[in-house]
Amino acid sequence: MGNREPLIGKTTPELEQIAVQLGEKAFRGRQLAKWIYEKAAREFDDLKDLPKAFRDKLAESHVISPLTVTTHRTSTDGVDKLLVHNGDNQVYECVLLPYSKRVSCCISSQVGCPMGCTFCATGMGGFDRNLTASEIIAQYLLLQSLTERRISHVVFMGMGEPLLNVENVIKALNIFHDEIGLSYRHLTVSTVGLVPQIRELATHKLPIHLALSLHSPIDEIRSRLMPVNNKWDVAETWAAMRDYHAATGRKVTIEYLLISEVNDTPEQAEALAKLVKGTPCVVNLIPFNWVDTGNGFQRPARTRINAFRSTLEYHQINVTERVERGHDIAAACGQLAGQHKGQFARRTPSNPLPLAP
Repeated sequence: MGNREPLIGKTTPELEQIAVQLGEKAFRGRQLAKWIYEKAAREFDDLKDLPKAFRDKLAESHVISPLTVTTHRTSTDGVDKLLVHNGDNQVYECVLLPYSKRVSCCISSQVGCPMGCTFCATGMGGFDRNLTASEIIAQYLLLQSLTERRISHVVFMGMGEPLLNVENVIKALNIFHDEIGLSYRHLTVSTVGLVPQIRELATHKLPIHLALSLHSPIDEIRSRLMPVNNKWDVAETWAAMRDYHAATGRKVTIEYLLISEVNDTPEQAEALAKLVKGTPCVVNLIPFNWVDTGNGFQRPARTRINAFRSTLEYHQINVTERVERGHDIAAACGQLAGQHKGQFARRTPSNPLPLAP
């Protein structure tokens, strides 16, 4: 890519300005936006209704997408997983998830992750940097180019903690809505529970889904799984999520990874039901997708999963269980990047980002 600036990540007014600067009328910028955001064009030669002279000028100073694909795997169940980078070999992942009634995608917000969750393959690789809004949007458009069906749902559940990159994530959310035409209600941001950033996000009043990776309602256990709990405990984190619901009117999601004999006990199911009772929410159970993190974590037996779910349902908590996809292509977040032999492969974890003042 060199010093050429990516066009993905720019708004229609910004693209109009580029067109004018290159000696064209502003409407050429609007045409450019349609090619980029509606048709997922990746090469300037694809922009057939733009004058060749304009395309040549654009190519001198810009690229359409900043991304290079280093690995592309397709699962037997139709999932596509890409390992991409921005020319620097610092890789990150995005996944295309087709379902019978919709197509979803899972995208990354950082190269690596500094949060150090003990069950997570991404956390084993350390942290490099935040992704730009351009790099975030480019993942979606790259995945869109792989399917003729429209990707209607986006989840920020790939590599990284989105709320440590909140400025670029919010810009990307607005581009998904304003430029690509996705409903805010089909956009989901997942967080480990950064309380100040949850409250900041609530001030924007975007009607997106916010998902909390909780994984235990017991502070002692959650702190062992997720170091962030030493900064903001379960009660403070859940209070921020309740306030987010009050500010936005959106039902919140609790992501709950079930690890055998760690957080799948009847006592924790009871404590979880007590914690969330009275707040509009859904608990999404995720049986552990095995990856060797050195902690000996195992997937629970089906009987333990069913018992945990039954306890929540007995207390009238809305429960779902994640449909698991892509086991044969290392679809769990961070697994494919961990196999990569480049710069972001099994790195010694770097110092965590400061969480908050």
